[in-house]
Amino acid sequence: MKLRKPQDLGRGFNLFWAGQTVSVVGDRITVFVVPTLMIFVLHASALQVGVVAMAQYLGIPLLGPIAGVLVDRWDKRRTMLVCDLLRLAAVLVIPLAYWLDLLSTPLLFGCVAVISGATIFFNVGYLIAVPAVVPEDRMVPAYSRLEGSNSVAEVAGPSIAAGLYSALGVGALVVDAASYLISATCFRYMQPWGERTVVEGTVWERLTAGFRMNWADPVLRRVVLAAVTLNSGGPIFVTVLPVLAYRGLGVSVGQFGAAMSVGAVGALTGAVVAPRISRRLGLGRTLAWSLLLHCLVGLGVLAAPALPAVLVIAVTMGCYGFFMSCINVCSAPTRQSRMSAEHQGVMHAAFRTVTWGVIPLAALVGGVAVSALTDPLGILDAARWVMAGGTLLAACSFLPALGIQSRLDAAAREAQPQAADAEPEPRSKSEPESKSEPESKSEPEPRSKSEPEPESALTESAP
Repeated sequence: MKLRKPQDLGRGFNLFWAGQTVSVVGDRITVFVVPTLMIFVLHASALQVGVVAMAQYLGIPLLGPIAGVLVDRWDKRRTMLVCDLLRLAAVLVIPLAYWLDLLSTPLLFGCVAVISGATIFFNVGYLIAVPAVVPEDRMVPAYSRLEGSNSVAEVAGPSIAAGLYSALGVGALVVDAASYLISATCFRYMQPWGERTVVEGTVWERLTAGFRMNWADPVLRRVVLAAVTLNSGGPIFVTVLPVLAYRGLGVSVGQFGAAMSVGAVGALTGAVVAPRISRRLGLGRTLAWSLLLHCLVGLGVLAAPALPAVLVIAVTMGCYGFFMSCINVCSAPTRQSRMSAEHQGVMHAAFRTVTWGVIPLAALVGGVAVSALTDPLGILDAARWVMAGGTLLAACSFLPALGIQSRLDAAAREAQPQAADAEPEPRSKSEPESKSEPESKSEPEPRSKSEPEPESALTESAP
């Protein structure tokens, strides 16, 4: 086998990719440190951990609908730069509050909510940024590299976070703040892209248009239903995992960080091989089966404590991350292929509002369920069975995703005859072109009333 040089996706994408790689590693530090602080410093209950986890996504149903409309009207690059600076400030508040002896669960809730709100606007621009700086035929490699960065963050982040927390305590969050500064600097030196878009219609009309677009298209509708189902159960698993590890299984901070890092190698592997799998099976088919397997492997947590806890967490999260990477690599190109550039912002914002809007409730349900079941079952069994229940619920996302590939195939078949009709037919060699033949002045024959009109190229296949 020959190793091929990676495809160059341009300076704009490389800056964007570099900034995001540093930023997502920093994000993993905060995601790791905040629940650790709550459990070991604030001695928070499972319910309190669930409430703060809910704040991470609370802004989605509140700000998500309007974010796409506003970002469409703003300079996208500058918007993402400002969002990075806002998140930097919110992260720095946490260590400052700790050093001033002001740290509390409500303050953590507020900081996480501000980070969430800025991230909502950032993510709308993020999804617009890739098609703005990368040609359409290179979209899957671009998303594969971005997902690879997310997977590297999953691998390195927990170990780095555990080491920094052991050495610096809450000061580890300063590293995440610095990562936002690096990301903002990369945006500053990128060439301008995604300038303000002049779109007809009022804010309300654009707002409702995003939801209609996602529901009217047969492919987008199934992706929405699959994502809503996945996010109704998956956050329960993720929210309860630190409670299971620290309190149910007695895992130390260092062991938990190492297990998460070793397990996240699977996520990196998934990002690397997902483009190859999708080329063989198709985007829709890969998405559907990845959804099912991503959820079912979560049942691996039931093997603890019969098997070593660190091993169980590492293997389970490795498989969990592998299929999550496949989902992410396939989902965005599938959705972007169904919508023109001027509608990408409102389409993505509406999608995130609906599909991520259920996450705060799911995270809260996870914390409440563990708190309610701890007395009759104990913290270990309560956490295990709540996580298993959330995983089985999320596995139902496979059902609406099953119909995606057939509709993508139908759209491709419809596009082929239209492309062929647009090409001029080659002249037969036996019919030489005559320059002396006068042009015919006869009028074209009128279309018979019984002859059907040609289908428009914009006509969608029926759901």
